[in-house]
Amino acid sequence: MRPLADKIRPKSLDEVVGQKHLVGPNGVLRRIIESNNVPNMIFYGPSGTGKTTIANIIASLTNKALYRINATSAGSQDIKDVINKIGTLHAQNGILLYLDEIQYFSKKQQQLLLEYIENGDITLIASTTENPYFYVYNALLSRSNVFEFKSISYYDLIPAINRAISICKEELKAEVDVEKGLVEYISRTSGGDARKAINTVETLFNICSHYNGTYYLKIADCQMLTRRSGMHYDRDGDAHYDLLSAFQKSIRGSDPDAGVFYLAKLLEGGDLFSPIRRLLVIACEDIGLAYPTAISVVKACCDSAVQLGLPEARIPLAEAVIFLCTCPKSNSAINAIDEAMEDVKLGKGVQIPTHLLDSHYEGSKELGHGTNYVYPHSYKNHYLYQQYLPSDIKTKKYYEYGDNKIEQKSKEYWDLIKK
Repeated sequence: MRPLADKIRPKSLDEVVGQKHLVGPNGVLRRIIESNNVPNMIFYGPSGTGKTTIANIIASLTNKALYRINATSAGSQDIKDVINKIGTLHAQNGILLYLDEIQYFSKKQQQLLLEYIENGDITLIASTTENPYFYVYNALLSRSNVFEFKSISYYDLIPAINRAISICKEELKAEVDVEKGLVEYISRTSGGDARKAINTVETLFNICSHYNGTYYLKIADCQMLTRRSGMHYDRDGDAHYDLLSAFQKSIRGSDPDAGVFYLAKLLEGGDLFSPIRRLLVIACEDIGLAYPTAISVVKACCDSAVQLGLPEARIPLAEAVIFLCTCPKSNSAINAIDEAMEDVKLGKGVQIPTHLLDSHYEGSKELGHGTNYVYPHSYKNHYLYQQYLPSDIKTKKYYEYGDNKIEQKSKEYWDLIKK
């Protein structure tokens, strides 16, 4: 029996849910398809966003022989079998190869296709849920156009869910009583995944109460199916790093509401240690010397979270997020160390000034090590100028005082002392 998601699959671009930036009236992918000159393409985006659907639509509009390979189960021989079809009667107009989940193919497997997609014998449409710039072989990537598919919006999913309910109603030849708010609930909890939304509808029909020829679709039943389904989260994939990126950028941008929201998403995904690590980084990278004790406060919150475990860990972590969001910000420390490390990589400052060299061993004086070193604590304000950086970078300034109150006070003090 065909799954409902397959029955409802769009047959034309106008029926596609979402992806208006690609297949809308002026979408670039729509214009490419309508030109009848389809190039090699890579579709990149979350599951259930229409990648396979649009590939099928393209296949139906071309005279090329269509072959499908799923990289999760296929191997090199499957690719060679397709290559062997080139020039045969069945593929006299060329081959359109739809390669699903291309990220599971090795570099060597991907290289098998290069010659044939370059000379036009094979037109490749590959799909992936992972960032192709990390997982697809460079030479293959450079010969393809990359199109990013977005999670489908709440509003775009609603017509698809209503259509799925209508199809089930027609097949069952029954009346359907849909609780108010159910369609909206399915849409909100599907995480922008149309396939997930349709599968929820199908399962709901299988488990719901029905009598006297009427099926009763209830939110309570749906809640049991979708309690955690609104999450697009994979600790080893792009969603993980995108979420952490949004988390840090929100805190850096001093937005406590967004910071707490992204923390909630991470914790709902069962990830405790990634936000802890990122919070410790933020305390040093983004707050830094504007509030030097921030790292101590955050460390205390993170240690408490580890000891408590989830779900209670959410409380000290939320405290840390809000604290960091409302702290003054400075990136002077990370700027200083990054610039210094760049000079080290470039081979600068190899020779440490002689007076700074270790002199705590017999024979150091004969070498001149440390002999001209001046002990700052012997002088007023514990300071006296002497050269510390190697001679080739002795005028280099890595640290620039931030414009926050604490660093400016420090600058004011040292400007007075050093003058």
